[in-house]
Amino acid sequence: MLRFHFTSDDLARVRIAPGPDPMWEVLLSAHVANQRSGASMFAPWRERVLSGLHPAARMLLRLTPPRGYSPDFLTPVTGTDDFEAGLDAVLSTPRPRLRNDISLLVRGHKPHLWMRDLADGSAPALRGLGVAMRTYYEQAVGPYWSGIRAAVDVDRAARTRAWVEGGTEHALRTLHPSVRWEHPVLSVSTAAERDVDLAGRGLLIIPSYFCQRAPITLADSELPPVLLYPIMHEQAGMDRGFETRSDGGRQLTALLGRTRAAVLRALRTGATTSEIAQRLAISPASASEHATVLRNAGLIASGRERNTVIHALTPLGQTLLDGCGGRVPTLPTAAVRPAALPVTAGDPV
Repeated sequence: MLRFHFTSDDLARVRIAPGPDPMWEVLLSAHVANQRSGASMFAPWRERVLSGLHPAARMLLRLTPPRGYSPDFLTPVTGTDDFEAGLDAVLSTPRPRLRNDISLLVRGHKPHLWMRDLADGSAPALRGLGVAMRTYYEQAVGPYWSGIRAAVDVDRAARTRAWVEGGTEHALRTLHPSVRWEHPVLSVSTAAERDVDLAGRGLLIIPSYFCQRAPITLADSELPPVLLYPIMHEQAGMDRGFETRSDGGRQLTALLGRTRAAVLRALRTGATTSEIAQRLAISPASASEHATVLRNAGLIASGRERNTVIHALTPLGQTLLDGCGGRVPTLPTAAVRPAALPVTAGDPV
């Protein structure tokens, strides 16, 4: 059991990351790539990636076994979704941290020569790590980032909704089936026994696309506290997010129309089908129909949270609205209801 011990200050400092963390997605997707078998939803991605993975990228897989410890320095907390900023932080890891993390990784095994050099902080080894991580990201994660971000945004909207409806403790209690909240302790079902005293540092909760089974955290409890949790996946949505559309032009043409544009604009903040209908004074059936067209065009993503379906903009949908300056056709002002679910960077969960 993993237990986080909260103070009142910690509860006030719980926050949810604004989106997926590229360094964590690199690490966790590498875990998936290293698995001989795993979740079936990742099987097409794994086969596609491994079939064409550059030899340089495979060096990263040596650092990311599918079970057990992976070096903490691979996932620095940068507060940004920029891969290059995260990579710079990794390559700036102090030598004592490199030595400690690599020693934990290879404990009981003979380390690869490259790992010994990396543990010593040698410049060639660090350059090799940079090449390995960038090459891996460009082949295994970057091409799918839009779909990853869209799926995470939908789940994040559900977490934010839980916070709005019931406060921080309710959001913690409903975070994941393996999580139990009994004030002042957040427990996560894991094989290892471990306690983390937050001691006023708060907790950053990060939704993750490639995280599997149960939430995870860093091994070193002295590092800034984080909790990664696996988002809920819809199998069809997963496959759709990892496909390149060839019929986008035809489907985007179907978006023309006053009401559909208003639906898209209403989803600047996540919403359920019923909330779309209420905000725009249209029927739930009409809201569902418009959401389906928008989803098929790749402009929104949808996910199920218990008995409701939550919709949120994808990066493409956001770009479309931003390109229009947000001035898309709308329904009459009186018919547009105020947004009920703020989904902004750094929201508490």
